[in-house]
Amino acid sequence: MRPPVAVIEKLAFGGSGVCRIDGKVCFVPLSCPGDEVSLHITTQKKSYCTASIAEIIHPSPHRVVPPCALFGQCGGCTWQQISYPVQLESKRNILAETLWRGARVPADLIGDIVPAAMQYGYRNRLQFKVSVLNGELSIGFYRQGSHQVVNAADGCPVAAPVINQVLSCFRTLLRSYPDVEMVSQLSIDAGDSGVLVIIHQSGSVTAKQRNFFLGRTGDFGACTGLFISTDKRSPSEKLWGSPDICYHMGGANDRKQVVLSYPPGGFAQVHQLQNQAMLAVIRRFGDFTTAEQLLDLYCGNGNFSLPLAAEVASVTGIEGNADSIRAAEQNRVINSVANARFFCDDAASGVRRLAAEGRQFDTVLLDPPRAGAGDALSGIVRLQPEKIIYASCDPSTLARDCGLLAESGYAVVESVPIDMFPQTFHIESVTLLCSQKG
Repeated sequence: MRPPVAVIEKLAFGGSGVCRIDGKVCFVPLSCPGDEVSLHITTQKKSYCTASIAEIIHPSPHRVVPPCALFGQCGGCTWQQISYPVQLESKRNILAETLWRGARVPADLIGDIVPAAMQYGYRNRLQFKVSVLNGELSIGFYRQGSHQVVNAADGCPVAAPVINQVLSCFRTLLRSYPDVEMVSQLSIDAGDSGVLVIIHQSGSVTAKQRNFFLGRTGDFGACTGLFISTDKRSPSEKLWGSPDICYHMGGANDRKQVVLSYPPGGFAQVHQLQNQAMLAVIRRFGDFTTAEQLLDLYCGNGNFSLPLAAEVASVTGIEGNADSIRAAEQNRVINSVANARFFCDDAASGVRRLAAEGRQFDTVLLDPPRAGAGDALSGIVRLQPEKIIYASCDPSTLARDCGLLAESGYAVVESVPIDMFPQTFHIESVTLLCSQKG
């Protein structure tokens, strides 16, 4: 039987191209819209199938040469073979289609996507997997669908250059580490100044291991702080250098910039220029006045709260991670912000408590994890804000939550996609919902 032939029509969330085989939707990884391809069917489901490319018969005019030698092996980037304008168009279309299916948001409410000025060399946070097989050290990323490490010998093209420089130093260092088989991961974070490295390993940290690294501080390159971690539930142990990583936020027009830090292993956005772009969209949506009360749910280290504090009467931040709240409070003090308060609490229980206290907020800003806001939505509605500004990293859960908020009288006014992750299918967005009551 001859392999089926199809033309790739568009891209789907998840990274695959989409075509049709005998009327059935087919998902094809590593394809590009406009490709004419012969296919090898890999799975058959009732409503769809998946396939791999057997041959590119006619390549799409939008297909480009991936700059990374590991593309197609590494499970990280999925769209390096696609021109950047098509990546942007596809992300906007995916967000529009998802919001229409899940919440009946019209496509004309989806704004132009905010492109990234840097499509490579942008990531300031990366986790590199480590393995030793037959005496050979590999540091890189998992192969797609496996736990086999693909060795990124030349670094990662989407990583900030300083991260690749530090990775090269630690690759050399770990080759002489006697217990390298215990190491599972290197986490490297780069701020506006400084680079933190966390070595993740199994077993207890011994004095011999500490002394190995402390005796080689000259081999760390641009690294300014070294930590070691043996348990995700326990804080990382500082071995050497600075305990924090810092970056700047704010700076819109004549607004004062704030300096923000977060602890080793803490959360921060991976693309700082696009983090600033998100803040600009939030500012536009909020159109804040100095009389407003702002609630920031999932506030992290004060990433949005503290830059916005000077524009409102008060900010209340809620975050479930205690380390992030400690960082937010530290950042509040460092930046002399007097009108912000931060509380460590689950978002759902936090908004219930605020509603029970009779608190009122003009605007609720939320930036939840991929699972979305979930149980916190009913509490947000009880607070009766005029505006809800929803920063999302998952179109599906955003659509679900917008649908639920619509049932409580909140309508989407505008949603703006932001390309936080060039060369991948991931989509960041900021959505404004306004109360239709009164």
